[in-house]
Amino acid sequence: MMMKTALLSILLLEYSTAFQPAASTSLPRQLHPLQQAAAAADDGGSTNKKDDNKAMAFLRSKGRIGGAANMDFANAMGLDESPSGGSQKDTTGGTKKSKAAYVSCTTSGVIDDMSDPFPFTSSGSQWLGITDRVMGGSSNGSLTRETIDGKLANVLRGNVSLVSGNNGGFIQMATDLSLDPSEDSFVDAEKFDGIELEVYCESSSTEENFNVHLRNPACDRQMSSYRATFEVRPGQWATVRLPWDAFEGYGPGPEVTPFVPILRRLGVVSIGEVKDVVLAVANVGFFSVI
Repeated sequence: MMMKTALLSILLLEYSTAFQPAASTSLPRQLHPLQQAAAAADDGGSTNKKDDNKAMAFLRSKGRIGGAANMDFANAMGLDESPSGGSQKDTTGGTKKSKAAYVSCTTSGVIDDMSDPFPFTSSGSQWLGITDRVMGGSSNGSLTRETIDGKLANVLRGNVSLVSGNNGGFIQMATDLSLDPSEDSFVDAEKFDGIELEVYCESSSTEENFNVHLRNPACDRQMSSYRATFEVRPGQWATVRLPWDAFEGYGPGPEVTPFVPILRRLGVVSIGEVKDVVLAVANVGFFSVI
C-alpha cells in the first residue's frame, strides 16, 4: 500500500511540473529587448530545471507526454498555448533525428513541410494537441497525420463547445519553434513578412474561420497571444498568408505591447464558435514579399 501511495504521489507531482513552460537557462549575448525581459522573468525558475527535466523524462518514458502521447486529446485538459495531456491514438511509429540534422525554421523559412515522421516537424520541434478543458470547457479532438486530397497534412478533428458565458472554447494544434530551447526559447523571424500555410477543411457551410496564434516574450500569461483570423472554403486546398500586421494582441502583455516576431510558439486554432472541426494543415512556414 505504501508503494502504491508513493507512486501516485510521484505521478501527481511530475504531471504538475511537466505542464509548466520550460525555463531557459542559457541565452545568446545579443538579445532583442523582448527576449531580455523574458530571460529576466525566467530566472526565478532556473533552480527547478533539473527536477522538471527529470519529470519530463519520466513521463515520456511512460508515454504520458511528448510524441504520440498528445495525438488523442479528447479527454485532455490544457490552457490555450500550453501543452495538454492525453493518450495515444495514432502514430507513424517514427523517431526524431538528431538535433544536428535539423535546420532552424528561421534559416530555411520552413516550420513544417510534413517530411518528418509525425508528430515531429521538419524544423526539429513537434506538434501538440490542446483543449480548453482546464478552464471548465468541454471541447475535444484528435490530431493525426493523413493524406488529404493528395497532400500529407496534420488533421485536427473534434468539436468546439462553449461554456455558458464564455466564448473562449477551443481546440488547436501547436508547436514550439526553437530548434534548441536550452539555448534560446525564441526564434527571430523579423526578416520575414508573415506566416504562410496550406489549409483544407470539411464543412457544410460555405466558409469557415480559423485562427493562427503566436506567442512572443510579451505573452507572459498562458492565455496571452497574438491572433490573426483566416477564412477557408471547404473541400479545397488553399494557401493562406498572414502578414505580421494582421496579428492582434489578446490578454495581459500583448494587449498593450506592439507585436514583434520574436516567436516561441505557433498554434492553428478553432476558437469561440460551436462547431465540428475537420481542419488539415500542410507546409507551414514564413513568407517574404519580394
